[in-house]
Amino acid sequence: MTIEEQVEQVAARGESSPRLARDPVNPAMVNNWLEAIGDNNPRYVERGEAPPAMAQVWTMGGLHYERAEDDPLGAMMLIMDEAGFTSVVATNSEQNYYRYLKNGEHVSATTKLEDVVGPKRTALGEGWFITTKTTWRVGDEVVADMLFRVLKFKPAPKPSTAGTLRPVISKDTEFFWEGTKAGELRIQSWDGTLRHPPGPMPPDLDTDTKPGYVVASGRGKVYSYIVHHRPAVPGKQLPFVIALVELEEGVRMLGEVVDVTSVHIGQEVRAAFVEIDEDLTLPVWQVVS
Repeated sequence: MTIEEQVEQVAARGESSPRLARDPVNPAMVNNWLEAIGDNNPRYVERGEAPPAMAQVWTMGGLHYERAEDDPLGAMMLIMDEAGFTSVVATNSEQNYYRYLKNGEHVSATTKLEDVVGPKRTALGEGWFITTKTTWRVGDEVVADMLFRVLKFKPAPKPSTAGTLRPVISKDTEFFWEGTKAGELRIQSWDGTLRHPPGPMPPDLDTDTKPGYVVASGRGKVYSYIVHHRPAVPGKQLPFVIALVELEEGVRMLGEVVDVTSVHIGQEVRAAFVEIDEDLTLPVWQVVS
């Protein structure tokens, strides 16, 4: 049976059976939520209400929760696992709230399969986008709903580092590459004046001055960037992002931003290091989440 045929079977089941929350809406949970979120709105305490965004909280299954047999998302997870799409990432969630919940009300939730689209090629690998719709009710009254989408995918094989373009290491830059092998981002220093890329002469051209270096914190912000789509680059999987990062120390440095396909100006990043072989370790950037 094809994936499409199995999707039709799951969709034909319609909504799952109502899943009743373990506990009614209660002030203890509301207070914990408000404290965690930092919400000081007095309305919830004064009126005995819960924040609308807590809708999903009441029907969470807890640590030892097992999905019901008629849960469509659970069914789709199994179908995709069996087809080899074993990895998962949540992509987006859209929630609607129709009224405030009040202390003492008991919420139930049902879920149905809304849509399945694929296979699609993504930066993570080939996969299927699965969308479910969960509806929360008090009795027969709908109080909130949510469209929830995940991507079930086959992880893309990591590109081989064979054939990786190698930097030209000179007497002036040797200290920098020795630093990357040691997990350090080193910046050339001429009597306290920092310079990158490193050069053979000091900014004031004083031939008696000898260069040293400082170890950067590795933290900075994206100053400019490009997303490289073509042509192919040895050892790289397309597309990839190259960013010019302004470090906390004030100099700017180029490098690949890993694990993402896009960034934005001003985005915070930190340095990381990718060992190509025993002779070469490349500095890269990771987005600070």
